[in-house]
Amino acid sequence: MQNIISKIKNIKLVVFDVDGVMTNGDISYCDDGREIKTFNAKDGQGLSLLPHYGYITAIITARKSDIVERRAKDLGITHVYQGAKNKLEALNELLKIYNLELNNVCYMGDDLPDLCILDKAGLSCCPHDAVDRVKESSVFISSKDGGRGAIRELCDLLIDNSSSSEK
Repeated sequence: MQNIISKIKNIKLVVFDVDGVMTNGDISYCDDGREIKTFNAKDGQGLSLLPHYGYITAIITARKSDIVERRAKDLGITHVYQGAKNKLEALNELLKIYNLELNNVCYMGDDLPDLCILDKAGLSCCPHDAVDRVKESSVFISSKDGGRGAIRELCDLLIDNSSSSEK
């Protein structure tokens, strides 16, 4: 745990995947083609608190969905990269915008497309139900599943160990 806390001191940018992290990974379709995703309110509360502690928040996901835009807007997440087939490319754009380094990034992902960032991020994180290869690359493995409190657990850890004076 001490290793995680020492890494948190460098974190400025917190980035999340969507399916399997912000949601439980289920994707439901209605007969009319609409997509349904379910988000956890406690995860959302944790996410919405991060900017008050000086963290920049972002979403990088390979899929595209209007629902993700709406959720990001509801939570005050201003950087949303959808349809990101190369997630590292999207992250590098954010790093340039804020003049940050990879060691300033906390990333939570759950599956193989997330490894390109997890293997480089300052603090690599995943939900309890992430695939094994992702768990092997993660410094912090939540005790909660994706869409079931994993994000809140990470947010609480970041906030509890934040150097922000608003704590």
